[in-house]
Amino acid sequence: MPSPSNDFPPSAWVQGHAILIPAGGAVLDLACGRGRHTRLLAGLGYAVEAVDRDAEALAGLAGLPGVTVRCADIEQRQWPYTGQRFAGIVVCNYLHRPLFPHLLAALAEGGALIYETFMLGNERLGRPATPDFLLRPNELLDVFGASLQVVAFEQGEVTRPKPAVVQRLCAVRSPDPVRLPCFAAHHAPILPFRRICVEADKIHETMMGIECISCRAPCLASPSISFSSCSSTP
Repeated sequence: MPSPSNDFPPSAWVQGHAILIPAGGAVLDLACGRGRHTRLLAGLGYAVEAVDRDAEALAGLAGLPGVTVRCADIEQRQWPYTGQRFAGIVVCNYLHRPLFPHLLAALAEGGALIYETFMLGNERLGRPATPDFLLRPNELLDVFGASLQVVAFEQGEVTRPKPAVVQRLCAVRSPDPVRLPCFAAHHAPILPFRRICVEADKIHETMMGIECISCRAPCLASPSISFSSCSSTP
């Protein structure tokens, strides 16, 4: 399957669940393309292994702090990460089923798998339309649910960033209950909203909530803006 498009901002699914990846751990961004999630994860302090077969797409990631770039065709060649373990694995808009066992083997104890891609039904709306590139109903749940603790799972039709039928899963390798990101529990959904910093007299636009709009608990760390000096308005 071709590398995912990078014409869109980072996936809200990836942004929202990245907090479940152990802090400072190594993360594999599989079929990373131009690196929209690689940049996000590196910015959150993770050491990111960005792998894709498209050398031109990877060129923009060269020299980025915290990022190791690997150009490899993981569908045609031997899996390059045998014996390695990652605190997080991110797969977005990419599907090659023979890699499923490798992903399970590469996820470290306590690590998080964040997966989002297209499923059957998407052929009505656009590409990909080939069954080889479309998940079957509940497929991620069936493949990973027996070995990992499923934190969140969704499937259905979306309108953003474009009309599509998708399936997405976040699962962790842990026998113990996981503390959920606040937006995935009982709080109001986190949507794009405007953040006003009173002290700096600036308006900060963000695609994800820095704090929960219900309880003001942190969802993603923001070292540059404190709760005491800022307020959020939808």
